[in-house]
Amino acid sequence: MPHTYQYPRAALTVDCVVFGFDGSELQVLLIRRALEPFKDRWALPGGFVRVEETLDEAARRELEEETGLRDVFLEQLYTFGTVKRDPRERVVSVAWFALVKPSVVTADTDAAEAKWFSVNDVPPLAFDHASILATALTRLRGKLTYQPVGFELLPPKFTLTQLQRLYEAVLGEELDKRNFRKKALSHDLLIPLKEKHQEGAHRPAQLFRFDPVKYERLKKKGFLFEI
Repeated sequence: MPHTYQYPRAALTVDCVVFGFDGSELQVLLIRRALEPFKDRWALPGGFVRVEETLDEAARRELEEETGLRDVFLEQLYTFGTVKRDPRERVVSVAWFALVKPSVVTADTDAAEAKWFSVNDVPPLAFDHASILATALTRLRGKLTYQPVGFELLPPKFTLTQLQRLYEAVLGEELDKRNFRKKALSHDLLIPLKEKHQEGAHRPAQLFRFDPVKYERLKKKGFLFEI
């Protein structure tokens, strides 16, 4: 005989906090809901997990369906299970955070619009998504101090000024230029290129790229990327 489960079951969803960096501000990708509840309110991309999916598969599917994004850096964040977080029914959400280079996004399925917002100017969010966003921002700030996740937000070739702007945007504070550059270069993981980048009337700046192969080798020995 097939086994049956006598207790009520909670529904399961995934929600994705997608961060991007436009060169000056840290941004988060939001969708405007086309359906109730919270129709026309801004929310994080996400939706219900299908029975045949893993959580990772569900998160990637929802991102692609609601924003057009695919093949992004994605990491599980936290599980949110406040009893009345969703007015429809008992819903538990597994949240993820993604790091991408801002691009054109397209809304689909139950999203009426997809748009980038500065993390410092986010509209009121549906459900408990403000809490999820705050948790993701805290996680990103923490990881930035010991892992090179920030390079997921930069172009493959970048200047030290661009790198410092990214760290300042994420951490929300100004950093000493000389100390920052000294620490960034001390790990010998930034490969100087023969190319230079011209920005405005300033003198052309040296371009670098991150060496992920060397980082992975060092990480196995317990290395922490600290700036």
